[in-house]
Amino acid sequence: MQLTVRPTGTPVTATYWMSHAWLGTHVEPGVTLDVAGGRIAGVRTGMDAPPPGATALRGLTLPGLANTHSHAFHRALRSTVQVGSGTFWTWRELMYRAASRLTPDTYFDLARATYAEMALAGITSVGEFHYLHHAPGGTPYDNPNAMGEALIAAADAAGIRITLLDTAYLAAGFGERPNRHQLRFSDTTADAWAERASLLKGGAHALIGAAIHSVRAVPAGQLATVVRWAEERGAPLHVHLSEQTAENDACLTAHGRTPTRLLADHGVLGPRTTGIHNTHLTAEDIELLGNSGTGTCMCPTTERDLADGIGPAAALQRAGSPLSLGSDSHAVIDLFEEARAMELNERLRTHVRGHWTAAALLRAASADGHTALGRPDAGTLEPGAPADLTTVALDSVRTAGPAPRLAAEAAVFAASAADVRHTVVAGRHVVRDGRHTLVEDVPSALAEAIAALHG
Repeated sequence: MQLTVRPTGTPVTATYWMSHAWLGTHVEPGVTLDVAGGRIAGVRTGMDAPPPGATALRGLTLPGLANTHSHAFHRALRSTVQVGSGTFWTWRELMYRAASRLTPDTYFDLARATYAEMALAGITSVGEFHYLHHAPGGTPYDNPNAMGEALIAAADAAGIRITLLDTAYLAAGFGERPNRHQLRFSDTTADAWAERASLLKGGAHALIGAAIHSVRAVPAGQLATVVRWAEERGAPLHVHLSEQTAENDACLTAHGRTPTRLLADHGVLGPRTTGIHNTHLTAEDIELLGNSGTGTCMCPTTERDLADGIGPAAALQRAGSPLSLGSDSHAVIDLFEEARAMELNERLRTHVRGHWTAAALLRAASADGHTALGRPDAGTLEPGAPADLTTVALDSVRTAGPAPRLAAEAAVFAASAADVRHTVVAGRHVVRDGRHTLVEDVPSALAEAIAALHG
């Protein structure tokens, strides 16, 4: 038996025995993990059976997954936007319609159910790119952060961590005032955004970060205000970047440079910044992002659903941009699908197989995603890390058959969210044997929350 312990000064409150665990480089059979103060206090290998009092997690236990990019209210659009045809821009009109019907109470209900679905999928932390700030027409609520606080409360009720990326969204386009739908999103100026965002408070499960919706939604002269706000707090900063060629064309017309160059010129890029999508980039853009250490969050299921295109993920990573993954519009909530889609998209684009190993894809779905969300200590099964875990069945119709040493490959290239059996957050068993322990009936909660918007 090998023993690895980091003293915490806090009594052990839970012990989990894992039939197989992913330790970053390999699958290890028979691993026991002790939890103290919500963190991993000790890891023991060579344990053939659960010790007395331990909870058994049978399957492959991974670090909890990080959903780096989410718009919770988009969950209400699933399937309804698959009728007919169109583009990103026609889809956006349907998105506006759903946004117009939300209140703080209905947003809590929808987000709680959506975050519970994430927990069932093995996600322990979400980056919520939040721009639905005000009442219809743009009138602030009596509590100006009522919508953001609803999201923070919803994550707590669903048992997962959240990084609320409060988003500056000030314009409809370059030199354009917000349209009637976007009035709910706009604080009118970056200074007003910063004043409101400064009132938000995090907690044990919640961090507060910042976001620039896009270069078309925040005037260039106001970008520095958002950057300064994030810098002063050491907070993560996210931005939708070059998702659509139309945005690139409009930026070139307005500023004579690409969106990436515009962000670089205004100090937005850097190791605490993550570009979302990064789809339509020039060679210079890729170099700017890589050299600055700016992250890239790929959202393959949304990018293909909206016909956005395939981003240069492999080139970005080679240039120095860390990769993370997000479910974005929640066409599906399945980080295993996001991970393999990034690899399979690259295979389709290049006609070559094997751009990332299963280990690299798991890192994008966990450790690098947590880092992008302001939790660089998360995403590993090591002493001192948050006790956030997820266990994938190795005996389902999708995963049965491969030798245990190939369990990581089975998880990434064959498993789905339906194969998640357990999710543990801060040592608490949030999903046990495929059932959520805090939200009794997640499908019904989703159906009721969505029906309230469509009724």
